[in-house]
Amino acid sequence: MKIDGNIGNNLHDVPAQAKDVEAAGYAGAWVAEMAHDPFLPLLLAAEHTENLEIGTSIAVAFSRSPMTVANTAWDLQAYSKGRFVLGLGSQIKPHIEKRFSMEWSKPAARMREFALAMRAIWNTWLTGEKLEFRGEFYRHTLMTPMFSPDKRELDGFGPPKMFLAGVGPLMTEVAGEAFDGFICHGFTTEKYLREVTIPALARGREKAGKTMEGFEIVGPSFVITGNNDEEIEKAAIATRKQIAFYGSTPAYRPVLDMHGWGGLQDELNTLSKQGEWDKMGTLIDDEILNTFAVVGEPETIAGELGARYGDVIQRLSFYAPYASDPDRWSKVMADLREV
Repeated sequence: MKIDGNIGNNLHDVPAQAKDVEAAGYAGAWVAEMAHDPFLPLLLAAEHTENLEIGTSIAVAFSRSPMTVANTAWDLQAYSKGRFVLGLGSQIKPHIEKRFSMEWSKPAARMREFALAMRAIWNTWLTGEKLEFRGEFYRHTLMTPMFSPDKRELDGFGPPKMFLAGVGPLMTEVAGEAFDGFICHGFTTEKYLREVTIPALARGREKAGKTMEGFEIVGPSFVITGNNDEEIEKAAIATRKQIAFYGSTPAYRPVLDMHGWGGLQDELNTLSKQGEWDKMGTLIDDEILNTFAVVGEPETIAGELGARYGDVIQRLSFYAPYASDPDRWSKVMADLREV
């Protein structure tokens, strides 16, 4: 299994972080779109590493145009010499409309078209064929030589792989049909992954006339561990809050429903509207915590992750505090790679 780490958004810190992640033996490193642009850190990460895969997990698709994303992804793929993975996600309606001031409609259908539009743009840049993409949501019909990158920039590796993050079966099916990989949302349990996610991916692959062969699934990544009991408990408190935050979102209720916890979503949603973020975390009991997260000492993590997901996922995003005890964590990392 490929084990991926994370890089922050502080551009001053990225070079050292990227070097540390590569030296620790991670296969890749992801940058999330939070308070800063997710693409800029990856340029620095590419500059200061040699073999580390780099990617967004995730960049918000619907706040951008397929053309702008296609261009940025092309440049990062070229500069990193084929090490870039474009991870996209939809975000939710309030953020797209109220934070980004962009249009929201039919998210699964729109995401499918977003991916197809980018592939059409890349094909034009690589082959010189006329750009003629006409869809329900996006239309790209103009491309001149002045605005076309040199196809030789991608010689030897081609356009980047595209991964899609999602939870619901419709968006997951789109990932199987139009993308190269799927990023499981953290708010995913083993039961939901096996009974909802993977069947939806398989349906999407079948639509595209493909099998699951070569398709990468990035597994759920709630892992609670640390060098001592105090660190583990601190991580558990933070994770309870994160699970509660996701659980308050109506779109994610089906995950809770599958386990008979649907009523919890109503409670969490009410508390979120009252700003009771700390109180929300207290509603996540040990049963819920251990269903969503792998909890334990570092040496137990690989075995538990393997038992839950080893036969169905190809990579895992997992942060280990290797700097505090490099010898211990190097063994943990070796065990994880063997899963």
